[in-house]
Amino acid sequence: MRQFLITVLGVIVGLAICFFLFWIFLFVIIAAVGSSAEKPIPNQTVLSMDLRGGLQDHSSGESLFGQSNLSVVDIVQALNAAKSDDKVKGIFIRANGYGMAPASAEEIRLAIKDFKTSDKFVIAHSQGFEGTTFMAYHAVSAADEIWQQDTTSFAVSGIRSEIGFYGGIAEKYDAKVQMEQFYEYKNAANVYKEKGFTDAHREATTGLLTSLYNTAVGQIAQDRDMTADQIDALFKGAPHTAENAMSAGLVDKMGHLVDAQDYVKEKAGDEDIKFTSLKKYADNISKTGETIAFIGGQGPVVMGNSADGSNPFANGVTMGGDTVSKAFEAAAKDDKVKAIVFRVSTPGGSATASDQILNSVSRAQAAGKPVIISMGQYAASGGYYVSANADKIVAMPSTITGSIGVLGGKIALRDTYAKIGYNVDAIDVGGEFVGAYSGDEPFTQAQQAAYRQQMEDIYVDFTGKVSAGRDIPLERVREIAKGRVWTGEQAKDIGLVDELGGLRKAIEVAKVEAGIDEDKNVKLKVFPRPKTTQEQLESLLGQSVEAQKDLALLRELSALPEVQAILEARQAVQHDQELRARLPEFE
Repeated sequence: MRQFLITVLGVIVGLAICFFLFWIFLFVIIAAVGSSAEKPIPNQTVLSMDLRGGLQDHSSGESLFGQSNLSVVDIVQALNAAKSDDKVKGIFIRANGYGMAPASAEEIRLAIKDFKTSDKFVIAHSQGFEGTTFMAYHAVSAADEIWQQDTTSFAVSGIRSEIGFYGGIAEKYDAKVQMEQFYEYKNAANVYKEKGFTDAHREATTGLLTSLYNTAVGQIAQDRDMTADQIDALFKGAPHTAENAMSAGLVDKMGHLVDAQDYVKEKAGDEDIKFTSLKKYADNISKTGETIAFIGGQGPVVMGNSADGSNPFANGVTMGGDTVSKAFEAAAKDDKVKAIVFRVSTPGGSATASDQILNSVSRAQAAGKPVIISMGQYAASGGYYVSANADKIVAMPSTITGSIGVLGGKIALRDTYAKIGYNVDAIDVGGEFVGAYSGDEPFTQAQQAAYRQQMEDIYVDFTGKVSAGRDIPLERVREIAKGRVWTGEQAKDIGLVDELGGLRKAIEVAKVEAGIDEDKNVKLKVFPRPKTTQEQLESLLGQSVEAQKDLALLRELSALPEVQAILEARQAVQHDQELRARLPEFE
C-alpha cells in the first residue's frame, strides 16, 4: 500500500511539474512576442546573411517563436531591394560549410550577381568548405571576395547520390514487395524492391548529377575568372588546405571571422557601422505598384491544410491541397491582383491533392489571372502536375523537375510474421478488392490487376494533362515521361519548362503576361495571409474554446505590473549587452 501511494504521489507531482512547465513555456512565448518591437533599419548598414542554418524555399511570415528561418525567396527579394537602397553599403555572408539544394545555391548566386550591379560589395566568410558537394561554395562563388579560416579545408569535390535499397532485407525476411510503377524511371519504387540500381535508375541519376555538376562548374568558373576545366581539375584534386585553395584562386583571403568583419567595416568606410540581418531587412521591405499574388507551396503534397513549420509540434512543412486551393480562390477574387506567381518547391505526393491544386490553377486562369510557375528546389511528380496548366513555367537550371509518372503498392508481411509465430486472420464481406490494402496478405492476381489499372489511369490522366497544358503531342510526352527526373536546363530543352531563372525572372514574365509595363514597380501580395502570432498560438493550443480562455488569461498575466517590470529589466539588460559588445550585433 505504501509503494502504491508513493507511485500515485509521483504521478501527481510529475503532472504538476509538466503543467507548470507548460505555462512557463507559454508565458515565455507571450513575453517574447510582447517585447519584440521592431527596431528601424540603421541609416548606414551592412546586411548580414547567415547561410549556415536551415534554409526553406520560402518563409511563412513571423514565427510564434521569433523570426522564421531565412529563405531563398527572402534572400532574392531583400537583395533586389537593397541594391537601390542608399542605406545599404554592402553584404557580409557567412557561408555554409556543407551544402544545400543545388537550385537554392544557384538562385542565391544569381541574386548576389544582380545585387553587384549596384557596385556595392559582397564579402563572404567560411569556416571551411568541409562538405564534399559543391552547393555551399556555388552559393557564394559570385562574391567579390571569399575568406576562409586558416587550418580548415576546402573539400569540395562534386556531387553524390547515395540510395539505400531494401530489396535484400525483404528477400531475407520473406516480405513480399508488390510495387507498380509507371514506368521504369519512376525510381522510388526500386528502393523497396531492388538490391541496387537498375539500368534505367543508373542512367537517369547519372544524367541528372552530370547536368547539375556541369552547370555549377561552368558558373563557378565564370565567377572565379577561370576555365571550367580548371575548376573541374581542382574539384577532382580535393581536398585542399586553405592555403592551397587560396593559391589556386578558389578563395581570396584567409582569416578568422573577426578579421573579415573588421575588413567589411573598413570597406564600408565606417568602423562603427551596424550589421543588419538580411531576414530583418526582408521583413521590412515595403513595395508600391501593381499587385502580383505570391502563392507558395513547399514540402510534400498532402490532402488538407498546409503545415508552415511555425508549430514545433507539427510534422515539418507540407503543401496542403485545401490551403493552396483557397489561396488561389482568394487571389482570383482580388480585383487588385493582376497575375499570380505560384512558387512550387516539392518532391510530389498525393495525386488527389495535386489534382485539387491544378483545378484551382485553372479556375484562377478562367477568372482572368495569368498563372506563372516559379520552380524552387524541385517540382517533381505532383510538383510538375500542379504546374502543367500554367501560362508559363520558370525554373532554375538546377531545379529538379519532371518525374511525370506514378507509383504505388505495398509490402505484404504474412510470411515475415510466420517466422516468429504471429498470424493475422481476416473475414471479408463484399468484393474481392476489399482486402487489397492489407499489410499482411499479398495481392491476389485480380487485386493486383485492378490496382495496376488504378495506377495506369492516373498516369494516362497525368500525361494527358501535360500534353494539353504544355501543347506537346501526347506521343512525345510519353517518351519524356516514364517517371524520369530532369534538371531545369534539361527540361527546357524538351519543352517542359519555358524560361530559366528564379523568382525575379518569374515576376518579369508575370508582368508581361498581365500587360504591366516592364519599367513599372510591382508588389507581391502573399496568399494565404501569414498567420498572426495569436492565430499560431490558437493553432498550437488546438484551436479550442479553452484556447480562447488561455489567451485571455495570458493577456491578463502579461499586463501585470510584475510582468511588465520583468520585461523592462530584460530590455535594459539587452541594451547594456549591446553597448558593451565589441563587435556589431547581428540583429
